[in-house]
Amino acid sequence: MTLMEEASSGRVPQSIERVARKEGIDPAKLARLVAAGRVVIPGNVRREGLDPAGIGEMLAVKVNVNLGTSQNLDSAEVEVEKALAASEAGADAVMDLSTGGDLDLVRKKILAAVKVPLGTVPIYQAAVKQELTSQGMFDALERHARDGVDFVTVHAGVNKISLERLRQDPRLIGVVSRGGSLTMKYIADTGEENPYYQEFDYLLEIAREYELTLSLGDGLRPGCIEDASDRAKYMEFIMLGELVKRARAAGVQAMVEGPGHVPADEIETSVRAMKHLTGGAPLYLLGPLVTDVAPGYDHITAAMGGVIAGMAGADFLCATTPSEHLDLPNREDVIEGTYVTRIAAHAADLTRPGVRERARSWDLQMSRARAALDWDGQFQAAINPARAKQIRHRRGLETDTCTMCSELCAIRLAKEAMEKERDKDPKRA
Repeated sequence: MTLMEEASSGRVPQSIERVARKEGIDPAKLARLVAAGRVVIPGNVRREGLDPAGIGEMLAVKVNVNLGTSQNLDSAEVEVEKALAASEAGADAVMDLSTGGDLDLVRKKILAAVKVPLGTVPIYQAAVKQELTSQGMFDALERHARDGVDFVTVHAGVNKISLERLRQDPRLIGVVSRGGSLTMKYIADTGEENPYYQEFDYLLEIAREYELTLSLGDGLRPGCIEDASDRAKYMEFIMLGELVKRARAAGVQAMVEGPGHVPADEIETSVRAMKHLTGGAPLYLLGPLVTDVAPGYDHITAAMGGVIAGMAGADFLCATTPSEHLDLPNREDVIEGTYVTRIAAHAADLTRPGVRERARSWDLQMSRARAALDWDGQFQAAINPARAKQIRHRRGLETDTCTMCSELCAIRLAKEAMEKERDKDPKRA
């Protein structure tokens, strides 16, 4: 049986037990959410040593980090370093989006190096090998599944109707999803339907065999603010909702991907629409980026959108780095993007049902340390202790307050004032 089917039978598999312990949720309750398809726990049956992560309702917002070679920069060793750096910085999952060099070698090396779930986009390999055919696309998907990949992005919601919709309602930038554009190329070149859509039942058979979680890709995500929330995007939401229903009926775990570039006031509507149309499937978002004008700072624009999205119900945030739109991220970019996205995820957790109290206990730990001017305690509570320590000590001045306030430390002055007020209280005399 698949994980969904085991959970539906009343059993609580080991992966659900482990996630329940990490999340502080009742295992039986988590099993019911997995059975209903409202939580996914990616984990290929061929993967060994995996540290499972739960994604979805009543759980903390998770963070994925993209990495992978390009046709200009194709070092497998560099990508492994990035994967390890992301994992050490607290990423819950990584995705290998490689398009250069020996793709099989890169994928296998990353799988061997990290314990977090690994995702891929098999159509990239089909395209790079010049096998952008129905057989080539399914061969690539099964190759990734055999290697132990835990979840795959398949742009099954892009079909002939999508091309017609885009013709009728043109966009400024068009399609910015690489997988979405490759799918459109296949349809335009062959006149045939998208194989992942046309033969979705066959795709489900492969997913069942390997316990492969499907990440139903947002091939029509908007690539700029001008294109946000158009009819093509909402049409894809509807299509993905239908595919989620079919995946659940087959006992296959599925989550849904979303935009993209979206102005802040449209994010909540977008997220709630995706959740509604897909039956509460776990929602995986890139960003959303709330403005187009910040190259070099898009890890921040994405984090801003990620907080709003997480508050509205998004479950899985894909880290954006300072290199977005500019360059292949290096190790430092990956680390920065991971921490900034983790901050966004935690900020959303502070508001989410089922997670709020646990999230706020972390902030309470920091607040108590700050109130006591306990620097070691503050470092322990920091999301990135090493960075906090580096900034604290970089001037070589060691004081019991920060060097911005020094003797005018508000916390200390207020505390001293209140102590004097208490001393005046005759009841304390």
